[in-house]
Amino acid sequence: MNKGLLFLLFTVSSAGVNYAQTDTATKALDEVTVTANRFPQKQQTTGKVVTIIPRNVIDQAGGMTLTELLSRQAGIFIAGSNNNAGTNQDVYLRGAATGNTLILLDGVPMYDVSTINNTFDLNHLPLESIERIEILKGAQSTVYGSDAVAGVIHIITRKTETNPVTVFGSVSGGSFHTLRTTAGIRGQVKKTRYQLQYQDNRSGGFSAAFDSSSKGDFDKDGFRQQVLSAQAGTQIGRNLSWQANGLYGRYKTDLDGAAFRDEKDFTAENTSLQAGTGLIYKKDGYSIHSNYQYSYLKRAYLDDSIFIGGFSKFSNESYEGISHFTELYGKFRINKQIDVLAGMDHRMYKTDQSFYSISAWGPYESNLSADTASVRLTSAYASAFWQNGKGLHLELGGRYNRHSRFGDNFTFTINPSFLLNDTWKFFFNLSSAFKAPSLYQLYDASVGQPGLKPETSFTSEAGMQYRSRNRALQTRLVFFARDIRDGIDFNYVDYRYFNYNRQRAGGIELETEYQRKKWSFSQQYTFTVGEVNTVKYRYDASTYSYVPEGDTTYNNLFRRPKHSLNLSAGYQLTEKLFVRINARFMGMRYEPRFMDSPIELDAYQIADLYASYAFIPALRVFADVRNIFDARYFDVAGFNTRGRTFMTGLSFSFHAFNVKRIHLPL
Repeated sequence: MNKGLLFLLFTVSSAGVNYAQTDTATKALDEVTVTANRFPQKQQTTGKVVTIIPRNVIDQAGGMTLTELLSRQAGIFIAGSNNNAGTNQDVYLRGAATGNTLILLDGVPMYDVSTINNTFDLNHLPLESIERIEILKGAQSTVYGSDAVAGVIHIITRKTETNPVTVFGSVSGGSFHTLRTTAGIRGQVKKTRYQLQYQDNRSGGFSAAFDSSSKGDFDKDGFRQQVLSAQAGTQIGRNLSWQANGLYGRYKTDLDGAAFRDEKDFTAENTSLQAGTGLIYKKDGYSIHSNYQYSYLKRAYLDDSIFIGGFSKFSNESYEGISHFTELYGKFRINKQIDVLAGMDHRMYKTDQSFYSISAWGPYESNLSADTASVRLTSAYASAFWQNGKGLHLELGGRYNRHSRFGDNFTFTINPSFLLNDTWKFFFNLSSAFKAPSLYQLYDASVGQPGLKPETSFTSEAGMQYRSRNRALQTRLVFFARDIRDGIDFNYVDYRYFNYNRQRAGGIELETEYQRKKWSFSQQYTFTVGEVNTVKYRYDASTYSYVPEGDTTYNNLFRRPKHSLNLSAGYQLTEKLFVRINARFMGMRYEPRFMDSPIELDAYQIADLYASYAFIPALRVFADVRNIFDARYFDVAGFNTRGRTFMTGLSFSFHAFNVKRIHLPL
């Protein structure tokens, strides 16, 4: 993109979300947040670093996916968010590795325990089904348990409303024959709430792999997804309520063989089934919550083409993961100054995996059975929250964990903050976290290591936040540092997983928001560095193998940029017409290579243009042009990213008993 335009946007944009947040930007620090401490509280009263993406921002996301929207936030980089639909979405938060960011769905941890790092596939969550997103940064294992090393991304689904029947939906389409449709119904009848929603997403796609030969014979890799979700709840008595939820999703995507390598008939089918229920008891001074969630995910890969583009002639893989999550927790008001959060949870994981392939060397088969590959994790935690009524707040908490494989461990949180004159907030965090080894890392017959210890981390944060009295300007500056011990990595000597010595990362985040009349501007800048200390290997030509030779320290933030910058400027042209331009700068990154030196990926700059028109509050149309200068770049070496693309669509929401007389003022 034109660098002059980027500089101009940076000059005029000293601010942190866009005009889409008009209704909430000036109140962002006053919003109620659930993620931080599991009970509603004003954002100004917590010293934790929380970013909220409300529904009106999601409405203005146009043709984006969930991961594209998340990638525009400070500290987050998602490899694959700009690639072909159906691509794996690897979440890197504050430079941490994949699997070190916990995904929550309506407060419940989401894992795919069949993957190497327990990472949940965000492709299963279309943006249209989400009410709001809360991003909580820093070590959060004290409240949320394993995997919350770098932070938590809490995804809260659309909720019901007080009208008896509301019909809603959306349809959008654009480049690569993409078509996304949503239809649903929600409402409340007396004390019972309900919602049912169906989504269909499809795209003809483009070649996932980059054709470095420029022959133009790589085929397009398509994508098709269907998601059905349901929610229900009712007030059982004066203080007791019941709720339930369910989500079934399935998508099929075409794959290529590898980086720079085409494959004509390689497909993946991914299935997700989530079902849960819970009870909430509320009374003056306390609330008690109990929840149960069942999760089933399956990934099936099939390569049965006569076209042989790689090592194997045929392959058939299946990976199933099953999780059970049960919890009981409560929040108790001790007095006007002290609140206490206490709870316990139990998690059970197991996986069934099979792999079969045929190559020039004959057939190969491996299996991992749920009878063997299963673990249990039981935890108890408590946090106390104190405030003096004069701006000083303090959180102290701890969590005890008992794992069926590695035994016991403990995490803690110390988080003081001070609010001065309702404009300045100063905060400091010291907290620890852990990540349990995955079932694959523990039990795989070829590479597993049953004696693995959990990754443990210690994180420190310090920062300040300013909000002008008229709420027009808000800015936050955060310094963070993270130290991970016993990190889990792959050993190329005995070809098994092992615990390396140490990994350090740190950086700065600067976010600002500014709104004046019809204008709004935004800016998020992130600086991140990191290095790992691990075993050094030397190649021994006489034995054709690698042998250990002391330790080595090197930069390990592969695919993660040192510098990243997001900018946005929006303007409300009329009462109904809104326009916005976004710009993104992504610094140079390194791409890892198997048993070879990493290669450098060039920095890139892209810009997007968005417009929406609201005929009436219940009916809106939009147009979104992404990468308007058609920049060519790689997020992952050897795999294509989208060039210039276009999406347009409409969304509607009507109360069923009020649709007889609708006029569309033009």
